Amino acid sequence: MSDVARLAGVSIKTVSRVVNDEPGVHPATAERVLAAIERLGFRRNLSARNLRRGSSTGTLGVILEDVGNPFYSVLTRAVEEVARTQGRQVLTGSSAEDPGRERELALEFCARRVDGLIVVPAGIQHGYLVPEMQAGMPVVFVDRPAGDVVADTVLVDNIGGTAEAVKHLAAHGHRRIAFFGDAPDIFTASERLRGFREGCARSGVRYGEDLVFMGPHTEAGVAALLDRVLGGSDPATAVVSGNNRITVHMLRALYHRPARPALVGFDDFELADLLNPPISVVQHDASLLGRAAAELLFARLEGDSSPPRRVVLPTRLVARGSGEVSP
Repeated sequence: MSDVARLAGVSIKTVSRVVNDEPGVHPATAERVLAAIERLGFRRNLSARNLRRGSSTGTLGVILEDVGNPFYSVLTRAVEEVARTQGRQVLTGSSAEDPGRERELALEFCARRVDGLIVVPAGIQHGYLVPEMQAGMPVVFVDRPAGDVVADTVLVDNIGGTAEAVKHLAAHGHRRIAFFGDAPDIFTASERLRGFREGCARSGVRYGEDLVFMGPHTEAGVAALLDRVLGGSDPATAVVSGNNRITVHMLRALYHRPARPALVGFDDFELADLLNPPISVVQHDASLLGRAAAELLFARLEGDSSPPRRVVLPTRLVARGSGEVSP
């Protein structure tokens, strides 16, 4: 608060009156104070205030892409289980891949003085969190790294997992393998595309741009692209799907096709093992991802001041039948 007062050329008491919306401050002075607050990134309920008072709100903030996605539901449940053992409750919000919405949620949680944040980044700019982090707010990024701040991060092996999917399909004789990924500006999508390239190179499979389709994808869009890639004189015989939602779009599009390509999807999903044929997947433990992020966060809350950590969790290919179809 003293930094704000110095920048605005007013007393600390005046700053206090402005942030607490008290009367008796000239409008021009109030505008000067608010401009200084914005420039310095000051927040009315900074975590430092809690730390100084030795208090805790008993809450954590978790920002996801979409709480309705089963992957993120499992991740959130794991965070809740760890938080419950520490006597904390979890507040969640969905960014819908909108960086503005992510920032709005993060700052709202900070204003409510949560004890820490777990964030699935929607964008690549997180400098807005620096004042909170400098004030003592622990922040852990999960599933994707932050764009412009150094912080604890928990990821899965996107590259290795996708390369393993290509290797599996190549081992069953496939040489024309297509890849359907999410939007390329999403970290996980770009990493899985990189893994697809590496998998092709390692397996002696030709990588072709004509076989790569990056999103975002709709059900109708996936169906149209599958018609294109599975038709013609030299069709693809196998497909790697970049996430569980794309896999489901594919299954709907392929339902009435008498001849289906071999398919390996990244991310497991409910009932995948009960379909006909059961769906082969690159599986990673969303629960373990959430648990690792929560444990990192609580380590920071308990005083761990070691350098930020980057944890990469393994994946494994689960062969169930859909990826074992020969061309």
